[in-house]
Amino acid sequence: MLYLTETISITHSSQTLCHNPDTRHEWRSLSLDQKHEYLDAVQCLRHIPSALNPNMSLYDDFPFLHNTIGDYAHMAAPFLAWHRYFIHLYERALKEQCGYSGTLTYWDWSLDWETMPYAPVFSAEHGFGGDSHPNRAPSEDFIIGEDRCVDNGPFAGLEVHWFGKEDFPHCLSRGFRDGSPMPEMGYLIRPEAIEDLLRATDYEKFFLGLEEGPHNAIPSAIGGDFSYTIAPYDPLFFLHHTQLDRTWWRWQQLHPSHQMQYLGAAKHHSNESASLDDILPMGNFAPGIMVKEIMNTESGLLCYRY
Repeated sequence: MLYLTETISITHSSQTLCHNPDTRHEWRSLSLDQKHEYLDAVQCLRHIPSALNPNMSLYDDFPFLHNTIGDYAHMAAPFLAWHRYFIHLYERALKEQCGYSGTLTYWDWSLDWETMPYAPVFSAEHGFGGDSHPNRAPSEDFIIGEDRCVDNGPFAGLEVHWFGKEDFPHCLSRGFRDGSPMPEMGYLIRPEAIEDLLRATDYEKFFLGLEEGPHNAIPSAIGGDFSYTIAPYDPLFFLHHTQLDRTWWRWQQLHPSHQMQYLGAAKHHSNESASLDDILPMGNFAPGIMVKEIMNTESGLLCYRY
């Protein structure tokens, strides 16, 4: 049974504009009440039964999907499209299962490129908590568990299940690379780097630059679960990917003639060319939809802007 079949209509024309699109906002611009409503909704997912696996939760379903299906989209044309649909499904789950009244929010990491460990999203009181042990020696290893457990903020002590395709219970983990690698990571997300990406003349150049740069920089800097294909266990994954989606949206606005441009390989390690008629798969969680249905964020299906 498809979990969200009844809540997401794919029968209408995706080219029909919605009348009142939502606006997604940056995390630090939200009021304290809005921040805590979002955090509460994310926590709520832990108490909703999984649609995919027994003895798991809806919270577990998103890293499971990303780990088992999402890899096909990386380093290929569907990278941005698949994740746009993926985070849309997450937003729907927050709203329909947990009563969330807001929208997805993004973390504009370009504002924090010089001081990333001190970004507002890492606040223990009004954010997602920070590093496991800020004074711990930097590590080049992406370790989970052990002394990498997030120990402050609303997700302190959170036990998560999946690691790869194994049920491997461990604490939600982070391990900031706060030594010499951090300036390198910040360099990839600085405002000038983003502006360079936005000047790309075609979709393939744009998405490859975005994936190899900012997309990879943030998990490398934060470490822990975020640095693996189970990255959606870290709730910051969704703020990160909403920012990536916003960057794609900005590129589409700057190059309106390219809004529907979709170039590159159909999937990872494939020689087949991508098509707007390709299906974005979500397994047994939600209906697969065609790429062209989510190219415009103000379509009847998505209905949002930045």
